[in-house]
Amino acid sequence: MINDVKKSAEHKMQKTLETFKADLAKVRTGRAHTGLLDHVMVEYYGSDVPVNQVANVTLIDARTIGVQPWEKNMASKIEKAIRDCDLGLNPASMGDLIRVPMPMLTEERRRDLIKVVRSEAEGARVSVRNVRRDSNNDFKNLLKDKAITEDEERRGQDEIQKLTDKYTAEIDKALATKEAELLAV
Repeated sequence: MINDVKKSAEHKMQKTLETFKADLAKVRTGRAHTGLLDHVMVEYYGSDVPVNQVANVTLIDARTIGVQPWEKNMASKIEKAIRDCDLGLNPASMGDLIRVPMPMLTEERRRDLIKVVRSEAEGARVSVRNVRRDSNNDFKNLLKDKAITEDEERRGQDEIQKLTDKYTAEIDKALATKEAELLAV
């Protein structure tokens, strides 16, 4: 039973870390990367789909993303969707290729993005601590039902605390990497 609680807690903490890293990937730095357009939705025959399902998204160089629609009639829709998204990008059509240049970030914008990233990190840490709290409550309920001994409860709580420390450190490491990326000019 202790192992079940521990496995469940570790799985939830891993999901939290993966979600946090995915959220970090959406925060724009001065560099171009194809993951930036993952959440941009395009209207395709009546339904909204991500850009990467209607076009090839590639890097042309370190500061430019190339989007090549699979159908010619989709170019204007893709261009409009990229322009209307909240990333502040201005795509330009060149024949059947859409070039999306990445504008330079101002110092003020970098500081704002760092605040956003830190807030995301704090949210992830809170989520990990909530998983710890739930797991400790599970151990207390097992103890109350006399399914485990007090020593087993204490050992289980110690193991959950070690997991919490491990995942909090991973979150801090990912945060430090993203901050360094944002500050690099």
